[in-house]
Amino acid sequence: MKILQLNVWNGRLKGALTRYLSEHDYDIICLQEAVWSEADDFLGHFVDTLEDLKEASGLEYDARVSNWGIDMLGGEATMEQGIAILSRYPIEKVEKKLVHGEYSPKMAFNNKNGADPDQGYYALKAKLENGLTVLTYHGYWLPNPIGDEETVRCMREVADMLRDESGPVLMCGDLNVIYDSPAMRELDFLTDLTHETGTKQTLMNLKFVKDVACDHVLVSDGVKWSNFEVHKELVSDHAAVSVEIEI
Repeated sequence: MKILQLNVWNGRLKGALTRYLSEHDYDIICLQEAVWSEADDFLGHFVDTLEDLKEASGLEYDARVSNWGIDMLGGEATMEQGIAILSRYPIEKVEKKLVHGEYSPKMAFNNKNGADPDQGYYALKAKLENGLTVLTYHGYWLPNPIGDEETVRCMREVADMLRDESGPVLMCGDLNVIYDSPAMRELDFLTDLTHETGTKQTLMNLKFVKDVACDHVLVSDGVKWSNFEVHKELVSDHAAVSVEIEI
């Protein structure tokens, strides 16, 4: 299976993102900062929506959860922003877990220095028909990629969703921390391929100009992996990260 991890930056680089997905053949895609709306046709004039990404990838199945919403069209519609898993394989079961904050349908954007209190930080887990458990999480954000005690607590909540899984596990996400963060020790029962490959940067230096490997792909024991790659194509403020796995 070919896996993609990508924070899509609200689909801002419209066209580049859908072209990229249409030109690659992924089996499972984990997305953060994806957007969708009941007025998707309108929203799609400006950004690549989750429905656009799903169509471009050719993947039939999806699970999603919104972190926050915001009014559009004078309050007649809402744009949702959140995380999603796209899959070539049927999804048998979905679990959504709120680890910090609270979902708001009317995001205020009133905190520029850390995690917005109007935002819900969710983890999303999907059990696939082929036996693989996939989890994605958009990490609790602080300016320092080391994080703090709350970062650790949130990651522990996420890790608890996977600790007792007996089958193969794949976890992908913009975790908003680097490997040396204490929060990543909560995931030491998985193998962090971003760290294993010596990856030092997964940002495209469009918004944050610094070397930070905050996009992680982790697998459980017994999952074989190869061809880990941080792609250079400009599709977001984050790089697309891919890997091939066998279970």
